[in-house]
Amino acid sequence: MYISMLLVVFVGGGLGSVARWMLSLKFNGNGYSLPVGTLLANLIGAFIIGAALAYFLRHPQLDQHWKILITTGLCGGLTTFSTFSMETVMFLQSGNLAAAGLNVLLNLAGSLLLTAVAFTLVTWLIAH
Repeated sequence: MYISMLLVVFVGGGLGSVARWMLSLKFNGNGYSLPVGTLLANLIGAFIIGAALAYFLRHPQLDQHWKILITTGLCGGLTTFSTFSMETVMFLQSGNLAAAGLNVLLNLAGSLLLTAVAFTLVTWLIAH
């Protein structure tokens, strides 16, 4: 089982990382004052993990491989705390305190909010 778990993390992480890279290519540095690609990657990942958590809690019999594929693999590869941190520090280094603060607010509050919204939405959908 250990090798199969490594494989699902590898596959999910690869898919998530490619998706994050594509979002960065499309949205970062294209006239936006904030790194929108990084923000989108974090917000999408937060929504996915919130939805997945709600689903997994109501389906405990689901194979562990699926849970690891989605959470550790896909969401782990898609979201990026390190890039968000680097971009925020770069704003601070350039003296752009407003952009740094907005970047922190949108990434942290936005991610928490979307995780909660997705969890609530999927919980409601399963119940109805």
